[in-house]
Amino acid sequence: MNAATLSRPTIAVVGSLNMDLVLRVVRAPSPGETVMAESLHHVPGGKGGNQAVACARLGGQVQLFGCLGADGHGQALRAALRADGIDERGVQEHAQAPTGLATIVVDQQAQNCIVVAAGANAEFALDAAALDASLARASALVAQLEVPLPQVVAAAQRAQAAGCPVLLNPSPVQPLPEVLWPLIDTLVVNEGEAAALAACAVATPREAAAAAQHLRARGPRQVVVTLGAAGAVAVDAQGARHHPGLVVRAVDTTAAGDTFMGALAVALAQGASLDAAVQRGMRAAALCVTRPGAQPSIPTAAELEACPLPPAWSLL
Repeated sequence: MNAATLSRPTIAVVGSLNMDLVLRVVRAPSPGETVMAESLHHVPGGKGGNQAVACARLGGQVQLFGCLGADGHGQALRAALRADGIDERGVQEHAQAPTGLATIVVDQQAQNCIVVAAGANAEFALDAAALDASLARASALVAQLEVPLPQVVAAAQRAQAAGCPVLLNPSPVQPLPEVLWPLIDTLVVNEGEAAALAACAVATPREAAAAAQHLRARGPRQVVVTLGAAGAVAVDAQGARHHPGLVVRAVDTTAAGDTFMGALAVALAQGASLDAAVQRGMRAAALCVTRPGAQPSIPTAAELEACPLPPAWSLL
C-alpha cells in the first residue's frame, strides 16, 4: 500500500441517517412539564452519518451504507454527505418509510436528551455485493446499532471474510449476539454502554478498565471505554491505560462520541497505535463539544492539528 493510500485510508460505514431537530433550552423539562425553547435548528445527523462525516473530515475516503426516505429530509441529508465528499451510492431510498428523525434537547450545561424515530433506518437491508466491493479496498468497517442488528452482524461477517478490521460502537446499547463478539476488532463504548454490556459499575477509570477486560474476553481484540471529561480507557493485549481528558468549555455534547469514533477509525487505519488513536479521538471530541450541532461541530484534520495534545496516559 502506497503512502497516499495510507494517508487517506478508505473506510466503509454502515449506519443510520437522521435529520436532527435541535432545541436549545435553559434546562430540560421534568416529567409533565413544558418549557420554552430558545431556538430550533434542523441539522444533519444520525450515528452513521455523523461517524461517516467524522471519518471524511479527519482524513478518510468514506463510503456510507444506510437508508433514507423519499422526502425532503432525505434529499437534504444526501446533499450534505456529498458536500463532505462521502460516496453515498450505498445509501438506499425507501418509498414508504420517512427519513429518520431525532429530537435533541440541549440545556445550558451542554447536556442533551435525545429521542429518535428510526424511520427508514429500520428498513435498511444490506446490499452484500456493493459492500463486498467497498470492503475489498477498505482499511476499516465502522458500524453502530441504529440500523437493524442482523444487518450489522452480516456486514461484520463480510468484513471479516474480506480481511477488513471491524470497529463497532454498540449504540444504542443492546445485548449483542454471541456470533458478533469475535468479529469485532475494536469495540468502542461509553461508560453507560460498558456498564450495560459488562453488567458492572463503570464510574472510575479502574472500573472502566475492569469492564473493558471483561468485554475483551468475549472476542474483541481491543476495547476503548470513553468517560466524557474524565478521558478514556484503552485495553488490549498489553493491558489497560487511562488517557485523562482535555479541559474545554462544552457548548453541546451531541456527536462527541461519533467524532471520537471517526477520528479513532482513521488513525487506526493509518497505522497508529491504539494509544495514539485514542488521543487523536479525544482531541477531536474536545473540539466537537465546543461547538453546537451534530455534524456542524465535527472538526477537520487541519483544525485537529491545531488542538493541544491531551495529557500522557498512565497504566492502570
